Parts: sequence; C-alpha cells; structure tokens
Amino acid sequence: MDAFTAPEALPRPIRALLVDDNRELRELLSGYLTRFNISSEAVGDGSGMRRALAQSPFDVVILDLMLPGEDGLSLCRELRSRSDIPILMLTARCEPTDRIIGLELGADDYMAKPFEPRELVARIQSILRRVRDDRDPARREPQPTSRTCVRFDNWSLHSVLRQLQAPDGLVVPLSNAEFRLLWVFLERPRRVLSREQLLDAARGRSIEVFDRSIDLLVSRLRQKLGDDPKAPQLIKTVRGEGYLFDATEIA
Repeated sequence: MDAFTAPEALPRPIRALLVDDNRELRELLSGYLTRFNISSEAVGDGSGMRRALAQSPFDVVILDLMLPGEDGLSLCRELRSRSDIPILMLTARCEPTDRIIGLELGADDYMAKPFEPRELVARIQSILRRVRDDRDPARREPQPTSRTCVRFDNWSLHSVLRQLQAPDGLVVPLSNAEFRLLWVFLERPRRVLSREQLLDAARGRSIEVFDRSIDLLVSRLRQKLGDDPKAPQLIKTVRGEGYLFDATEIA
C-alpha cells in the first residue's frame, strides 16, 4: 500500500446488551462474542438494562426470560412499547407457551438454554441482517404507494418514519415484522393471503418458521390496530385459507 492509499476502514463492532442474572454466563458470552466483532455490555436485571440503554445505543438486546424481580417478558413488553431494537430472548425453560408469549410481545427470536455460543452469534447476525434489509430502501419490498404516508380507515402508516399513527394522533410502535406485515396487507387489500405468503413477506427467509408464528404476528397487529379478535373488522380470518385485509378506504 503506497503512502497515499487510505487503509480500508474496519467494520463497526456490533453493540449487544446482554441481560442475564447468571454472572458466569455473562462473562463467558461477553468474552466469546468479542471474537466475532460483537462488543457487549452485560447486566443482571431490568434496572441494569434501563441504565445501559439510557447511557449508550445498542444494536440488539439479548434478554433472559428468568430474571430476579421483573422477568424477561415484562421487560420485552416495555422495550417493544418504545423501541424497535431487535430482541433475542433466552430461557432455561422449554415450555412452548413461553416462546409463543415472548414472540407475541415482540421478541424477534428465541433460544433455549443450554445453547452453543456459536449459534447465538449466528442468530444475532441473522436478526441484524433482517433489520439492515428492512432499513435499506433498495432491499425493501415494493411499497403500496410512492408516497411516504398511506391512510386507511383513519389510520396512517408512514414509510420513512416506519410509524403507525392512530386516529387520535398517537404513534403506535411497530416491530420490523409487524411493519412489513401491515405493508403486505396494504399492498393487497381485500385478497385472501395464505400464511405462507404472509410469512415469506413479513418474516423473511432467514428466520426459523414455526406453525403459529404468522398467527402471533396477526394477533399483535390486531391488538395495535384495536381490531377485536372475536369480531375483527380490519384483518379477517378466512378459515382454512389465511387472512384478508378489509379496510374500507385506503388512500
């Protein structure tokens, strides 16, 4: 390299916040992650998580389910209510209900303990690839309109801000998957879409797919849209087929 050639910039380390009450595990994972250009800060509870998030930005939160005081599910709900930061949940319990509830509250992925640290690295990288694709206009799905805002039944979805605005003007936070799912519905209103079609568009091919994942996404989106699950008016279930988005007006 000659004197006038600038050295190639090294990629910025991924910043991970690890929330787990097992000190030995925190130290083990923190040391291991550095080998893959992942800089981590480790804390033992929800209070530590809040302090860390207030002091510096992170790319991903690795959140244990079983924590002293506030558990991981309540912390996941809190995080998702004010941020779209990717959340990877960990648990020593193998109950399917825990996994379903965690994903329903907005977690992006889920791992059961014990696990191989290398798999954790792969999951982190997979989540961040999806986030990068979501935020890169060149990689996004075609939008239902070239405008930056789509209105439907007094709701507004902003493509640049990636925000859902309620009829009363309040902003309703959406996870990446929820945002993509709503765009798919807006692109194809009043058409029956199979679970496979919706999974492919809303989750992407890089995430592990399981039977109830699209139903959980739809459930979360209905809740945020105030759509009664017993008698939905916006996202209707078509038995044996999939779902249909039935907004009265889309502009």
